[in-house]
Amino acid sequence: MWLALAVLAVPAGGVRAEDQAPFRIGLVLPLSGPFAKYGLQIGNGAKLYLAQNGDTVNGRRIELLIRDDTGTAPEVTKRLSQELITREHVDVLAGYALTPGAMASAAVAEASRHPMIVMNAAASAITTKSSYIVRVSHTLPQLAQPIARWASRNGIGKVYTIVADYAPGVDAEGAFQKSFSAAGGEVIGAVRVPVTNTDFAPYVQRIKDAHPQAVFVFLPPGEGTIAFLKTWKERGLDKEGIRLIGTVDLIDDDLLDVIGPLVQDSVSSGHYSMTHDSPLNHSYVDAYRRAYGIRPNFMSVAGYDGMHLIATVLKGQAGDFDGDKFMASAREQKWESPRGPVGIDPQTRDIVQTVYIRRTQMQGGQAVAVEFDAEKDVKDPGK
Repeated sequence: MWLALAVLAVPAGGVRAEDQAPFRIGLVLPLSGPFAKYGLQIGNGAKLYLAQNGDTVNGRRIELLIRDDTGTAPEVTKRLSQELITREHVDVLAGYALTPGAMASAAVAEASRHPMIVMNAAASAITTKSSYIVRVSHTLPQLAQPIARWASRNGIGKVYTIVADYAPGVDAEGAFQKSFSAAGGEVIGAVRVPVTNTDFAPYVQRIKDAHPQAVFVFLPPGEGTIAFLKTWKERGLDKEGIRLIGTVDLIDDDLLDVIGPLVQDSVSSGHYSMTHDSPLNHSYVDAYRRAYGIRPNFMSVAGYDGMHLIATVLKGQAGDFDGDKFMASAREQKWESPRGPVGIDPQTRDIVQTVYIRRTQMQGGQAVAVEFDAEKDVKDPGK
């Protein structure tokens, strides 16, 4: 499945943008299947940036060619990436909501010397697979270490970990366990579950029987998260006094209307919450809700910031597009995002950002993640 979004404009100089070759951006996202909301949020953020900031650069329009990779189908993601380059002649690849597809497509970017802007996929190793990859989202080690440090500082001595059994989950597990143990904590049990698992009863019972003080959770936001939390509540782990901690994925703004009562008072680490208190974020949330009628989440902001990076770098491109010049400029970018100040680490091409510690609570009749602590300028420790 695919669709093309051509954004047309007439620049101030009177030369029509549609009379010049457009900058073509291939946006590969899951728009169907269990991870369709990921693609929706990322695509919404990218399109909102263009609507707010203009869709013409140096007299040339920006054209988005959006392709549906259906989710965890890396061979489909790779094929679509290849077709966007060879058939559609895109200048930049972008999107990549899930790690398997991003990993599979890295070779395409490297061989073709096309920039690839990762807008969600969070395994640390992704940027090592091609020198043409820049990530504007996060990595799991970047989020797992701060919540481990917070837990060790706040009276939590024994933790059980449960993660999805794929690269981001393994990254999250490893980073949390290493940091928590280094601070004197004890990981008394660990389990990995299939990415698409929705039956958590045996795992949750095993956790309950181990009597940890807290459980660290990483699951891709969606049906699995909801199923885990329902089982958590049904088995009474909250009544046992076991605390729930995790990364932004556990407390996804896009899910909070559904899971709010299940995660009240949980603590998570994340790089974005719709409650982030800044004028830019207040404006972003208002504009997003007016445009799409739903909450923005961390994936939407990565789409927004990804388009910011692309547009900013393109403004500095003189003459024909050049992938190597694009990458040289992308490595040096710093800007103010709805999530706060961010920048690209020139060595790893990963984002550097503030990681916030948030507590889930009710405000104005809705569940939200409220920031109360932070670590600034956090790089990916997984490299």
